[in-house]
Amino acid sequence: MPQTRRAGAACALLGLVLGALALGPGLRWGFVLVQDMVFVPEPRFSRFTFGLAGGAPRVVPSDAVVTALASVVPAELVQKAVLLGVFALGCAGAGLLVPSAALGPRLVAGAFYVWNPYVAERLLMGQWALLLGYAGLPWVVRAACAPRRVAVAMVPAAVGGFAAMAVTAITVLPSAWYARGRSLLPAAGVVLAFSLPWLVPALARPEALNGDGVGVDAFAARADGPFGAVVSLLSLGGIWNAGAVPAGYDAPIAALARLVLVLAGIAAVARARDLPGRAGLAVAAAAGFAIACIGVTAAGRAALRWLVELWGGFGVLRDAQQFVAPLALLAAVGLGLLAARAAAEGGRLVPYGVSLLVLAPIAVLPTLAWGAFGRLEAVEYPRSWYEARAAILADGAPGDVLVLPFESYRRFAWNGGRAVLDPAQRFFAAPGRDVVANDSVRVGSMVVAAEDRRVREVERVLDGSSPDLAAAGFRYVVVDAGTVEERARFDRWTRGAALVVDRPELRLYRFQALTDPL
Repeated sequence: MPQTRRAGAACALLGLVLGALALGPGLRWGFVLVQDMVFVPEPRFSRFTFGLAGGAPRVVPSDAVVTALASVVPAELVQKAVLLGVFALGCAGAGLLVPSAALGPRLVAGAFYVWNPYVAERLLMGQWALLLGYAGLPWVVRAACAPRRVAVAMVPAAVGGFAAMAVTAITVLPSAWYARGRSLLPAAGVVLAFSLPWLVPALARPEALNGDGVGVDAFAARADGPFGAVVSLLSLGGIWNAGAVPAGYDAPIAALARLVLVLAGIAAVARARDLPGRAGLAVAAAAGFAIACIGVTAAGRAALRWLVELWGGFGVLRDAQQFVAPLALLAAVGLGLLAARAAAEGGRLVPYGVSLLVLAPIAVLPTLAWGAFGRLEAVEYPRSWYEARAAILADGAPGDVLVLPFESYRRFAWNGGRAVLDPAQRFFAAPGRDVVANDSVRVGSMVVAAEDRRVREVERVLDGSSPDLAAAGFRYVVVDAGTVEERARFDRWTRGAALVVDRPELRLYRFQALTDPL
């Protein structure tokens, strides 16, 4: 046991080092705002936090946990602790799955598990909650035969929410079945119990589950390397968003090297008949890979469109590349086994070989380093955002907040032009008010329809030539982006409203309420 603790601590330390190397400028003071990664200073609880407003409850319970933690320490530190924790937790867990008395093989497994295309692409997608569940996967596999330990091991996925729990479910259930058949039902019970925070609001608001089949084509796995979509998935890549692919990723030699590492890991696990949990992990990896490949073929996309349109809850399968996570774990453990076999055979060159295997993930994916070559950078919100929030919080009159332009993603100059889901919905959260921002998603020429019923109602209002925003229930309008032509149009829409904050990066308009003095 002491040896295991020391190995776990050493792997966690390696994970912290790799995390610091990957995040780079993102560890400076401020927030990393990229794609779906949205953290705000001094967040407040709202109906959106608990999945009672907006679209599908994807932020449940992750936003609530962050909000609670940010009431104790600054939200900037919460974000950095979460991101570094993903690397430390994942590296330690993968390392401890390798049955070796030597430390080197454990470090090999841990390093590959937290430094690979899956982690790189999901980090650039800003999907920290999914990565939190990913970091907990090896701990779930270790604990699969003991229901109480499974509950503890599944806490990271429970915090991550529905996508993290979906990936964890396909990993823990086969592992529990093969580890000890009678553990399957308790493990399934834990999955269900930890899913209730997002499952209950999803069932209570079924209209928020998007049944738009367009998302199947928009989010299907794609080739991000030179060898096609299936090989990209096998190499732990294949994400649908080209903007989340690390620089230079399509270089043939590096792509071939990444594929070889995964195949070597798979082969090593196939040969290791005495590896604890081998069968369950293999089934999970195969199942996850099969799910990820659904969207690769036209027939698979057609079948998935039918499922999604039948029930919106199947939408979790649209972004199917996320399900290659157990394959990443299997490959990592396999590389650790290769290092262990080499160490057992002895020889003076073994330590150098193990060291090379530890560094191999970085060598074949160097552009994840230093914040993915500067794409992960911490920034601070402009002063105007704080001024607008203070004005909204100080106002007791009823009415909601509308965010314009009515698009879901922004490229703010103050954020280096990086695409990010508009932070306004979290930043301007206030008691008794809903902050309404568009949740439809554009992917190329495709538009995945909005999930939020209120958003669809606002879309109809905005389609008019002179929309009456006050009559639509809005007290405030936040304009945080837009072209010159768009801003001129928004000025016409808010004619008669008071301009409370007027800054280049943000304008805040307030409509008159019945209680306002004339």
